[in-house]
Amino acid sequence: MGRAAIYGAVLGLVTAAVAEAVRPRGGTTLLLDWDQVRAIARARLESPAVDRSYIDSAANGYRTLAAKLEKPLLGFVGPVPKGASLPRFEALDRESWLDLNLEILRRVVDPVLESGRVPNSLIVEVGRAGVDRYVGYMLAFLGRRVLGQYDPQLLGAEPIGGEGLYLVETNVEEWQRAASLPAEDLRRWLILHEMTHAWQFAAHPWLRPYMEQSMQTLVHSVTKKAPAAARFAAFAGVLPAQWRVMREVQGVMSVIEGYSNLVMNELGGKLLPGFARLEEAYRARSSGKSALEMLIWKLTGLDLKLQQYRRGEAFCRAVFDGHGLEVLNRVWDGPETMPTLRELGNPEAWYERLRSAPPALRATSP
Repeated sequence: MGRAAIYGAVLGLVTAAVAEAVRPRGGTTLLLDWDQVRAIARARLESPAVDRSYIDSAANGYRTLAAKLEKPLLGFVGPVPKGASLPRFEALDRESWLDLNLEILRRVVDPVLESGRVPNSLIVEVGRAGVDRYVGYMLAFLGRRVLGQYDPQLLGAEPIGGEGLYLVETNVEEWQRAASLPAEDLRRWLILHEMTHAWQFAAHPWLRPYMEQSMQTLVHSVTKKAPAAARFAAFAGVLPAQWRVMREVQGVMSVIEGYSNLVMNELGGKLLPGFARLEEAYRARSSGKSALEMLIWKLTGLDLKLQQYRRGEAFCRAVFDGHGLEVLNRVWDGPETMPTLRELGNPEAWYERLRSAPPALRATSP
């Protein structure tokens, strides 16, 4: 009798606690608080902001280097259309990088959050705090490591802002000192990589709308009105249509990154006296992760994404070495000439597919 009374009291307390946790408190809320995410991320960034004059001086240095590199870059990969140009470089500290990427994230995530508003309750507040911390920690982790970035302004609101080429000077300078790297060659090397991204979008007008349409398809699959089960599946990313689009985008992103690495290394080997040292230091940086870093990479899925980019680089290298840059540049003819995820691991299968394609697909890009 006494034990049953205790069990009954405990059960009653648990029931009351659950009831209080799920009790609606009026109104609805979003499952992510961007202000909290920013505060959490910034608190975990070492030296988040540096003197503005230092950043401005770094940006001027980038632009001087980029102006000298643009001609050899375009001479190697090909020209941009008449009237098109590559954006100029900006320098960022870690806090500026955080703000930039919060803006990029919000372009994609805000429509999903708005469609998934839920009634206010204690349990929702607890869940949101957990999500805020996860996103904040992930951004802080990346904000201490990212060296450069190109923002093509996908899904940018009208009036659309300009594209952006960036180096995170705080991280570049920290790596330069830690690995004793030649300062100018390091920045020229990174500039080559990011400028190649800008060329990919500037020289191939189909690429931006294709990427935007793919992202809009994924967002629409989550936000459209549908039965509860279908909406849950869409949020989880398990609808067949989502998988198809995601696989296509992964293939394109792998080529975008792999091609830029190829160009960075091919031109770097010819233009940079300190190239061998840079390549050695980059390999050491990529493989020298601590146990905690490895855990974070695996938990966030970044490890799988890095493997995909390595496959893209291996694909580009195999086609370049076996058939030359003119053949490799066929990937930029349009989405139909991009390799599938399977072809990323079998470059010759991609090459044979293009050889046997109709004449319209066999024609090289101008």
